[in-house]
Amino acid sequence: MAAEPLSEREIRVLEAVIQIYIETAEPAGSQTVAQRFPLGVSSATIRNTMGELEEKGFLYHPHTSAGRIPTDSAYRWYVDNMLRHAPPTREDRQLLNAELQPGRTAMEEILKRAAQVLGVLTQELGVAVAPAFDRVVLEKLDLVAVSSERLLLVFHLKSGAVRTIFVQVRQSLAPELVQRVAQTLNERLAGLSLQEIRTTAGERLRDAERGEHERELLNIFIEEGEELFGSPGGVESVVLGSAQMLVAQPEFATSGKIRDLLDLTERRDLLQQALSARRQTGLTVTIGGENSDQRLAGFTLVTSSYRSGDLAGVIGVLGPTRMPYDKIIGLVDHTSRLVEGLME
Repeated sequence: MAAEPLSEREIRVLEAVIQIYIETAEPAGSQTVAQRFPLGVSSATIRNTMGELEEKGFLYHPHTSAGRIPTDSAYRWYVDNMLRHAPPTREDRQLLNAELQPGRTAMEEILKRAAQVLGVLTQELGVAVAPAFDRVVLEKLDLVAVSSERLLLVFHLKSGAVRTIFVQVRQSLAPELVQRVAQTLNERLAGLSLQEIRTTAGERLRDAERGEHERELLNIFIEEGEELFGSPGGVESVVLGSAQMLVAQPEFATSGKIRDLLDLTERRDLLQQALSARRQTGLTVTIGGENSDQRLAGFTLVTSSYRSGDLAGVIGVLGPTRMPYDKIIGLVDHTSRLVEGLME
């Protein structure tokens, strides 16, 4: 935000330029502002005011255009001082409720759906970070055969969340054998945190008295416990919606810009770093150059953290700095509360 205060006229002109640019993606000229907004002054006065705002760092000329475009500082001023948050419409709430139904659904699936529907509603890229599960207690687990060489391991956690992971096996196993191993796992591991399980699964399972084939399956949990009972925290914890929504934005009209966007969606490490730091921050709006990594300097991140007990994560959208902040902030905040409710 610029250090110099803005006059009432400057504030009204700045808000008009921002609204025009958000709606049209075209630089706003003084005549357009005068025609669309009843500011009570001439277009010449508006032009002079726009020049003052440019000197203060809130507007700039793109090339030789007579119109002006808001800077990151303008959007920051707008978000902090002018913005009137718009709650989601009835239709948007209905779509969110339809996609995010209550039930013991895997956390990863909840976040995937939330990111997808946010992308559809905002026309931005929906993003999310899964919570870290290290301290969460396992209530019980299920083993389900999904093919001759794959089992689905389902964690039912004390927080109410559900996690799933696939386990590779060497051969087809009888359902009753799989259930006996699941019983052993529950007897030895239920009631422990995932961190405790990860570090002690080997010693807790080694002396289990089982037959040869059961022992072979148990050995998978002993040998691969670090991975199977690990907690998402790296790039695998980042969930993205479809980038197709962003491609339609004027900012990505050229093939070069689209390529830059697709490259960004491949950088899960960059997004994980940007998002994970927000787990405790509530509603956060980071605009353009405010992002710590300059590869995100052309984007705004609007996120809201969600929490249930020891579980905390982030949901939001990534898009160009030209976005309808009032609508998007309301949708992101509402969606994070829905995710929080499903976790509880």
